[in-house]
Amino acid sequence: MKASDFVALYLESRGVTHAFELVGGMITHLLDSLSNTTEIRIVSCHHEQGAGFAAEGFARTSGVPGVALATSGPGATNLLTAIGSCFFDSTPAVFITGQVNTHELKVDTGVRQLGFQETDIVTMVQPICKLAVQLRNAADLPRVLEEAFNIALEGRQGPCLVDIPMNVQSEDIPLELAKPVLTRSGASPLPSISCETVNPVLHGQVADLLDAITRAERPLLLLGGGAASFQNRVAARQISAQLAIPVVLSLMAVDLFSATNDQRVGFIGSYGNRWANKILGEADLLVVVGSRLDIRQTGADVGSFCEGKQIWQVDVDHAEIGVRIKPQRTINASIAELASALKMDIPQDPLAATPHRWRERISTLRNQFPADSEYRAEPQEINPVQVLQSLSQTQPGRQVLYVTDVGQHQMWAAQSLDFKKNDRFITSGGMGAMGFGLPAAIGAIMAAPKARAILVSGDGSFQLNIQELETLRRNQLDLKIVLFNNNCHGMVRQFQESYFRDNLQSTVIGYSSPNFVALSQAYGIPADRLDEPGCVDQALARMLSEEGPYLLEVKLSQTSKVYPKLAFGRRFGEMEPEASPLAMEST
Repeated sequence: MKASDFVALYLESRGVTHAFELVGGMITHLLDSLSNTTEIRIVSCHHEQGAGFAAEGFARTSGVPGVALATSGPGATNLLTAIGSCFFDSTPAVFITGQVNTHELKVDTGVRQLGFQETDIVTMVQPICKLAVQLRNAADLPRVLEEAFNIALEGRQGPCLVDIPMNVQSEDIPLELAKPVLTRSGASPLPSISCETVNPVLHGQVADLLDAITRAERPLLLLGGGAASFQNRVAARQISAQLAIPVVLSLMAVDLFSATNDQRVGFIGSYGNRWANKILGEADLLVVVGSRLDIRQTGADVGSFCEGKQIWQVDVDHAEIGVRIKPQRTINASIAELASALKMDIPQDPLAATPHRWRERISTLRNQFPADSEYRAEPQEINPVQVLQSLSQTQPGRQVLYVTDVGQHQMWAAQSLDFKKNDRFITSGGMGAMGFGLPAAIGAIMAAPKARAILVSGDGSFQLNIQELETLRRNQLDLKIVLFNNNCHGMVRQFQESYFRDNLQSTVIGYSSPNFVALSQAYGIPADRLDEPGCVDQALARMLSEEGPYLLEVKLSQTSKVYPKLAFGRRFGEMEPEASPLAMEST
């Protein structure tokens, strides 16, 4: 069997339905095999970074490892940001790069490059991959490809890279090596662990945790991105229901609970809901599941964050436990393991109800600080928070995929979207990559074509991968784009205003944006502009009634700000603009 044919057939056997790529000479064997031997849809993008982000969006929506292909040299290096994004946000993906022929590899000659576009991509990606391998022999391909998929999916999920030289792609693989792998491969099911297999040590830890919760007056559960991943969502909700205490959510987990869920408190962190951060500050017991408690969740004053509370941290990745915050108790276990242990220890009814005074305090603070009142709008300026609230409240009963880029709009969306039970919020967290949104949305909607897909973006981020509008148009995907345009890099501009005496170099000075409506129309995508606050509902209704892709540009003031925001250097829970920062945040 030809090696490239094996790759194609193996991808299909693992449930891969879409492969994202930008053509290059060193992957032509692979593209030929994919198109001739499988039903996999080849999605041609206009930048390898776009292909990588699309694969990530596909994986986060479907649970199947995303697949992106790129040629050697610049093709492979253009994948780096997407690979890092998958690594930091624990997204399963397999990146396949073409490479020059094995006889053109420089190996240990000391020269910089031997073959045209030869680049040692394996060494480059090793810090941001669970596995990175270059093939030298086609006979190794079945073992390596199977290993890559399995490693991408196991434990804390993440990306793997397989680099295949051109001549290896065209070699034959003995059928006795290829067939067994194709026979035993298959889409991986969601993790499940029976109560009988739960570690006795974990049972003891869970018993202590339950005792701590019953003793607490102000218990709180914090769910992070690990809890919100495709494979963990069901188990995380089971854990929440079993513990029956109020829940706060990190940026990567804001979609885990609908707005009507009684346990949902809100979004916490640097730009979190004011009431949710205050509740997090007041808790006397904090149970952290699937979150590394980075500075964007805790603020810089670790002491005030920890003050007055006992902290439990649960994570499958032992290395993430206690890095910045030193918890009193730790549980090194997967979310599926924790859910199974709780099911055994709480076989029927959940824990006793949350103390009445704690629930009343949460309700009081939520009513005191509504999200739409936080935005300080200029006269006759559109309030982006109100736009997003209106958008999410007018959605039909079907699932909605909200995808965002990185910037002010990302935080407005996390603060204000009204999620329903099965809605998804897909954004770039650990990498925080501008340009993520459009290609990730393309991948997400291809994974869930029956869902409503909405991209929330900003003028700065959108321009990084704007070329994928052509990919969107060519595939006629039903993606609605809400593009907030304040004609600047708003989040960094806000940072400069706080710490650099209003020197707005490169955020306002030296920055510009095009006519997005005209540009969208040039790509053959209908578009409109919203610049009057009284026309929000009509503009949204018109956008949602259109078939296929549509772009709505929403004009904002160049002075737009995201509030509330943790006031760095102050006690946790003190937020701008009421409190001014005393120290500069690291990011």
